[in-house]
Amino acid sequence: MTHFLLNIDAGTIDWSRAQFALTAIYHWLFVPLTLGLAVIMGIMETCYYRTKKRFWKDTARFWQKLFGINFAMGVATGIILEFEFGTNWSNYSWLVGDIFGAPLAIEGIVAFFMESTFVAVMYFGWNKVSRGFHLASTWLTGLGATISAWWILVANAWMQCPVGCEFNADTVRNEMVSFFDVALSPFAVMKFCHTVISAWIIGAIFVVAVSCWYLLKKREREMSLQSIRIAAIVGLVASLLAALTGDESAYQVAQKQPMKLAAMEALYDGGNDVSLTAVAWVNPFEQPDFMNEDEAPLRIGMPNMLSFLATRDFHGYVPGIRQLWNGYTKEDGTVEPSFDEKIAAGKKAIAALAAYRKAKADGNEAEAQQQSKVLDENFKYFGYGYIKDKAELVPFIPINFWAFRIMVGLGCLFIAFFALVLFFSYKKDLTKPRWLHICAIALVPLGYIASESGWLVAEFGRQPWTIQDMLPVSASVSDISAGSVALTFFIFLALFTTMLAVELNIMFKQIKKGPEHAVQDAE
Repeated sequence: MTHFLLNIDAGTIDWSRAQFALTAIYHWLFVPLTLGLAVIMGIMETCYYRTKKRFWKDTARFWQKLFGINFAMGVATGIILEFEFGTNWSNYSWLVGDIFGAPLAIEGIVAFFMESTFVAVMYFGWNKVSRGFHLASTWLTGLGATISAWWILVANAWMQCPVGCEFNADTVRNEMVSFFDVALSPFAVMKFCHTVISAWIIGAIFVVAVSCWYLLKKREREMSLQSIRIAAIVGLVASLLAALTGDESAYQVAQKQPMKLAAMEALYDGGNDVSLTAVAWVNPFEQPDFMNEDEAPLRIGMPNMLSFLATRDFHGYVPGIRQLWNGYTKEDGTVEPSFDEKIAAGKKAIAALAAYRKAKADGNEAEAQQQSKVLDENFKYFGYGYIKDKAELVPFIPINFWAFRIMVGLGCLFIAFFALVLFFSYKKDLTKPRWLHICAIALVPLGYIASESGWLVAEFGRQPWTIQDMLPVSASVSDISAGSVALTFFIFLALFTTMLAVELNIMFKQIKKGPEHAVQDAE
């Protein structure tokens, strides 16, 4: 474990990262729409339950059909994503499988089976169960999907901020010591809230866009107007909540992942009273010379706002890349070691682990105890021992900087859009402004761009770590050939692209067909 990891081919690392990124990006095209539509179709069926009007039943069934198409595609890509941990990331799975596997197992056994069970009732039980039981099945389908997202995001949050575990030198594995620390860590709670709420935004945009398409075609007027009102309310509330949870998420990043925050802001030299960058020129294709440049050129910032965001104090201290590189003294007097010191401590921990295992094998308990003590003292920086170049410890700044601003900028646009839609919906004639209908349709891809940009910040900002400060990507992959991973990359690319094309084709046909109407007004 402690030696052969360093000899894995760089091509294997790159292709394994590329394949996982490909699968995750495609998977996330389906998941947010599932979570967002679940809320909206649940509200619509609730309207049917309360009013007994057939209109609301037809409306709910229409959106449920689109939900079902998307749900099936999301399941397929999600299964492949989880299998990749065992095939391409076996060293990672070995080291932390006891911890990481627990939430994924719960997701598969509890949440997935829950949503799979009730989705069948939701689709096939309209005339077989009572209206109340069917309504409960619809909400439980959405709840199951949301619980599924919870456990997956718990696993991801643990990678960003590992808690509730201890390293066992005898098995060379991290073992869980507190399930509740893992499942209910503040990082996990906030990541779940921000991610799921952002999915509600995508669901709302989708419903508004499809409804506006009907208005452009002068079809389904009543269904479109009512759907737009419900979706716009959900979208506006979700957009405002996304801003609040995003602020808290950024605060947590500042506390636990300061390098990610520095990369997001292109903050080369930190300090007190640091401004939040609104715009700056960061070359999107080239890592800047952060050790020699004072700051990104053409920078316009909001005074003291980054200090407040990161510390809840307008005069708070925020470290930049240079401080994190060279080490610095925190405001509480503690010293943050330099990269050189962390790498030296990491190498010391790796050597101590090897010496401990040798001493145990030789039956030398005194030496084993001594090496165990050295390992414990330096284990905090164990992962740094695998770092070959200090530059690896600085994420690619352009992706983090621009993806963060795309996400925030589009988030502000969505707030304005939903507010405008609601104004026209209640104060004007929403059937008339064609420009608004066209804008609504155009926002659908922007919703996905905003969501994917958030994930780019979360994952690229964590580089080079698979698990923050514990395990770098280079020490996580399987010892397999780069060619085999590259082959499966292109197979998955073709497969996922085909699946996406099939889904879009089915979706468009179903939207073009429209809802099924019944003659009676009530049941």
